[in-house]
Amino acid sequence: MILSKLSTQLLNTRASLILNTERKSVLLKHVRWIQFTYYTDKNNNVTDETEKLNMYQAINNGLRIALTKDPDAVIFGEDVAFGGVFRCTLDLQKQFGKDRVFNTPLCEQGIAGFGIGLATAGVTAIAEIQFADYIFPAFDQLVNEAAKLRYRSGGEFDCGKLTIRAPCGAVGHGGLYHSQSPEAYFAHTPGLKIVMPRGAKQAKGLLLSCIEEPDPCIMFEPKILYRIAIDEVPTAHYKIEIGKAEVVRQGDAVTLVGWGTQVHVLLEVADLVQEELGASCEVIDLVSILPWDAELVCKSAKKTGRVVIAHEAPLTNGFGAEIVSTLQEECFLHLEAPIQRVTGWDTPFPHVFEPFYLPDKWRCFAAVRNILNY
Repeated sequence: MILSKLSTQLLNTRASLILNTERKSVLLKHVRWIQFTYYTDKNNNVTDETEKLNMYQAINNGLRIALTKDPDAVIFGEDVAFGGVFRCTLDLQKQFGKDRVFNTPLCEQGIAGFGIGLATAGVTAIAEIQFADYIFPAFDQLVNEAAKLRYRSGGEFDCGKLTIRAPCGAVGHGGLYHSQSPEAYFAHTPGLKIVMPRGAKQAKGLLLSCIEEPDPCIMFEPKILYRIAIDEVPTAHYKIEIGKAEVVRQGDAVTLVGWGTQVHVLLEVADLVQEELGASCEVIDLVSILPWDAELVCKSAKKTGRVVIAHEAPLTNGFGAEIVSTLQEECFLHLEAPIQRVTGWDTPFPHVFEPFYLPDKWRCFAAVRNILNY
């Protein structure tokens, strides 16, 4: 029944979106490997020296700065000694030694528990979970221990020096165990802070913020961006504030809200909507999942009167639902149409059918067109 409904929806969406033969060929090429085009960060307010880096290089640079600045900082996880699966810790052990960058057993619960112990003792603990899909064995440690330690002790001690890094999201060939986006599970937990960068510049700034944040943090890193996300990244130490969203494109017709990879999908949608419908979309990168910037999103929603939220995680109980609830409470009288969500489907993440699972620009464009015609 679910598959039948899904097939019907996909067929209807495809039929309504293929505007001409040329666009059809672009669509087929578009969904075969990657569902978006990367938009380089064009924010030119950086006055310091910059270097062109991709996202994994920017993270590596941020980790190197953290280890240099803080002699008590350590990095650990599965295979991080040789650089990790995605090379984010490349050459760090050579520079800082085996006591500060080291492998752990294949035990995510142990990695998180060990990190909590280190952080409680005053060590700056930076742990890597090899894939975000593997974080669930550590769920109890993070949700019941790390997040509650300060409260449990009446403020006597905490593990605010703990940072967890975890590659997340679609990668083109990951399937059900290597493509999930579990941010909503952790967003239900007071005491944690959760961020997700959309590119290289944000990754380094958010990572350094997480490392120096006095609360335990999780940074989910869209793994497909590691090599394709290339920005001019400041070479010096800098931070991006946790809890602040960013308007990456101004508009007045529809507010588009996403995070991580989905921001680039929405920027493509904004271009397509301008070209085909003559309307301007305001695109917001949420940046921080917990806490999230309700003030900025509500301000944009009141301006445009229409909102579309997109994320890779499944629809039911995805973090988009929290945003919808807040907007309904705060902006109800300003809305011109029901808020729309474009998300992954309520199924396990597929392998060969990944292109049909992801909320690409065509599904998002359909949502914007519908909301404009409401």
